[in-house]
Amino acid sequence: MLKRMVISNFKCFKNKTVFDFRKTNYKILEQNTHGKILKGALFVGGNASGKTTAVQPIKLLLDLLLKDQDIELVLYSCLFSASKLTHLKYEFEIDGHDIHYSFSFEGNSFAEEKLEVDKKVILERLKSDAKLYLEQDSAFHEADDSILFLKRVYFNTKFAGNKILIRWFEFLKRSIYIDAYLRKTRTYGGENLNVKNYIEKYGVDKLNMFFQKYKFDYSIQYERKAEGGRVRFEAEDEEMIFFRRLGMDVPVPLFMESVGNKTLINILPAVLSAVENGGMLVIDEFSSGFHNKLEELLVKYIMKNGETTQLFFVSHSTNLLSNSILRPDQIYSVEMAGDEGSYLYRFSEEQPRAAQNLEKMYLSGVFGGVPEYGFGEG
Repeated sequence: MLKRMVISNFKCFKNKTVFDFRKTNYKILEQNTHGKILKGALFVGGNASGKTTAVQPIKLLLDLLLKDQDIELVLYSCLFSASKLTHLKYEFEIDGHDIHYSFSFEGNSFAEEKLEVDKKVILERLKSDAKLYLEQDSAFHEADDSILFLKRVYFNTKFAGNKILIRWFEFLKRSIYIDAYLRKTRTYGGENLNVKNYIEKYGVDKLNMFFQKYKFDYSIQYERKAEGGRVRFEAEDEEMIFFRRLGMDVPVPLFMESVGNKTLINILPAVLSAVENGGMLVIDEFSSGFHNKLEELLVKYIMKNGETTQLFFVSHSTNLLSNSILRPDQIYSVEMAGDEGSYLYRFSEEQPRAAQNLEKMYLSGVFGGVPEYGFGEG
């Protein structure tokens, strides 16, 4: 699991910024922790403060290592920094072992890279010169500076049977990224979690069991035709998703549903998969179309049921700032400080008591990250 992350010169985070996902001395919500590591974090703040950027280092790592695509690294550099070098470092704990991985880039070229397991160097590179220390020491003098050397090593050697590194990559490959606003899901292990693909593979039972357990007033069906009352729908060449509400005989096709239900049914397969399999679940714009109670349910569900799942998410919903949902050490405010860029403030730094109202404290400015708008005259 991811326990710490350090970035600098990354988009709006100009200065060195530390993301700490290790638990502090709070005794509440132990279900939100796995050993000494938190099951994720929430980022709150005003518009354009850097909330989305706060979760992008995780997505970038996954994209660079596990996706076959061209990535414009230069777009991740800070536009208002004098430094040309962007640096990222990730610290994971896998089966009790510490994995530290870092890399830096300038423009679209990787400049440095280093991988350590339990403080033992496994891989390092300086521009096009790289060294690998697995079964035997190897040196490479023409390493492609447009891709991570670690990616090349993984796909060429599968880490030569190194069980710790294999387990680490298995954890990474189970990770999922969701843009809830656009209702788009990206997976890294090959499984397609588009809702139709999910239903065709597993049927509707898993989704309907979730709805039934948490007392939703509807279920879904996946058919070419559905009818009820005076209404009849029929698709020519493929099945459709229909909602069946309690006390209502009329089926409602997904395309006629509310924004919130469209978002829920599109991201729910990813949520269920993440809880079942573990890995990192990164969700941007989590609050897109959801009622407060639905947001709270989903967060609590992941924290309670995902043993090795970490939820890193962005939301504007201040109702989630509650000691009954998240621990103070799981919440970060993000604020933009002019040409110094964005910075983080962890709620636990103020040492709020378990009985205190985190939402009220946040809105009153205790933790920062609250935009100050004024009303003009007239």
